[in-house]
Amino acid sequence: MKVVILAGGYGTRISEESHLRPKPMIEIGEKPILWHICKYYGSFGFNEFVICCGYRGYMIKEYFADYYLHRSDVTFDFSNGGRMEIHTNVSEPWKVTLVDTGADAQTGGRVKRVAPYIGGERFMLTYGDGVSDVDLNALLAQHEKSGKTVTLTAIQPGGRFGVLDIEGDSVTAFKEKAVENGGWINAGFMVAEPELFSYIDDDGTVLERAPLERLSAERKLGVYRHGGYWACMDTQRDKAALEAAWASGQARWKVWKD
Repeated sequence: MKVVILAGGYGTRISEESHLRPKPMIEIGEKPILWHICKYYGSFGFNEFVICCGYRGYMIKEYFADYYLHRSDVTFDFSNGGRMEIHTNVSEPWKVTLVDTGADAQTGGRVKRVAPYIGGERFMLTYGDGVSDVDLNALLAQHEKSGKTVTLTAIQPGGRFGVLDIEGDSVTAFKEKAVENGGWINAGFMVAEPELFSYIDDDGTVLERAPLERLSAERKLGVYRHGGYWACMDTQRDKAALEAAWASGQARWKVWKD
């Protein structure tokens, strides 16, 4: 299965960092949070990524183009025509497709734009600024059993985010950015059928509004409740907390071996 990662927004709530680079390229432990997300999915065997680029997307392309330079020791032999020799080559079993989905497209529009790269198959979908220890295999198994068009991962972080009304294994109402305490919120880490594309009109469509609201009304939006760890990097405070977790060896999303 391919993993679609939304990585094109402006990241205005963490503008101290995002005015220089796209939010998914902001580093945790000297590695972009996008790398952490890919490593997490890869630990479950999901190694094919379709990344929705937008704002400063060229920086994401340059990162993957120069991946060996970022992750390996290198010798440049300028006496021999500038020949480059890579030592201790660090490779990943990844296939990464980087798609320019426009600077100003909304989340739904970005997803719609990568449809040609999905090939009419079921796919995973998440945001380029969130990490978790969600069991992706259990998420996928529930989605397959449910027959829903989309299954999202829900968590209970408190009153910062929008809330979901849940009945059984269905989302009955999708309330983006409502102010409530103790509600379930959309944490990303979704599984989607290609039918989702038909719910998205154009670049101006916000995935979390009309498409997911319509799916919930039709009882086609499933939910996987996650009671474990989840964090997103919306602000400098969030970034500092993620950095502290990584530095202390307490990064609960790090399930892979070095």
